[in-house]
Amino acid sequence: MAEAEQESLGDLPPSAKLVFKVLEYNGPLTQKGIVQESMLSARTVRYALERLEGIDVVDEDVYFADARQNLYQLTDDAPKTHPAEGDADEAEACCAE
Repeated sequence: MAEAEQESLGDLPPSAKLVFKVLEYNGPLTQKGIVQESMLSARTVRYALERLEGIDVVDEDVYFADARQNLYQLTDDAPKTHPAEGDADEAEACCAE
């Protein structure tokens, strides 16, 4: 795919962005956990996860507590959209201007 055609997080539907935020704030979750946290339907979460995996911001791993389920987590390359705890002063200074 050409670079101009590549999709980014900003190009995704709102449901995919919500799933991204749920994973960002809660860490690794199963699909069932994402459904509970996001209050989206299971079908919508599946579609959102497919889109997020398509742009390489979500990884799918085996959930060892129940091998019938998968565990989803953000990749190390995923963009950070909220400041880390140590960067709170920086974020406040930025927004205060």
